[in-house]
Amino acid sequence: MAKRQRGSRRAEARAAADLAAFERLVDRALATIPEPFRAALDEVAVIVEDEPSLDQLHDNGLADDETLYGLYEGVPRTEYAADWAISPNRITLFRWPLEDDFPNAAELEAEVRATVIHELAHHLGIDDERLDELGAS
Repeated sequence: MAKRQRGSRRAEARAAADLAAFERLVDRALATIPEPFRAALDEVAVIVEDEPSLDQLHDNGLADDETLYGLYEGVPRTEYAADWAISPNRITLFRWPLEDDFPNAAELEAEVRATVIHELAHHLGIDDERLDELGAS
């Protein structure tokens, strides 16, 4: 019996197309951010991962059966200091939880934008409590 790797080239191509479509949503969300906030994007890498790692969940006080849509990792601008060592600031968007919870294309696009803005706010030094006060959590 002939053997082959699991998955097909067609499935791999479909997965790549899905990722590319999601990345276009992220690009559109980033394009809508107005100045002066857009300039802050030069200080962070925005990446897409399929889902958060267990370490990322646990580090953020979440159980294994909970998830994140996005995560800011880095040093917020409000904590920069003269002795600040350069460390990579990054916003990660987690594709699978977003796609699972927002199967409608318009709702997915809106949530991707909301998540980008939420995580960028963390880079700007705005914490979850203040985002809640602003109605932007």
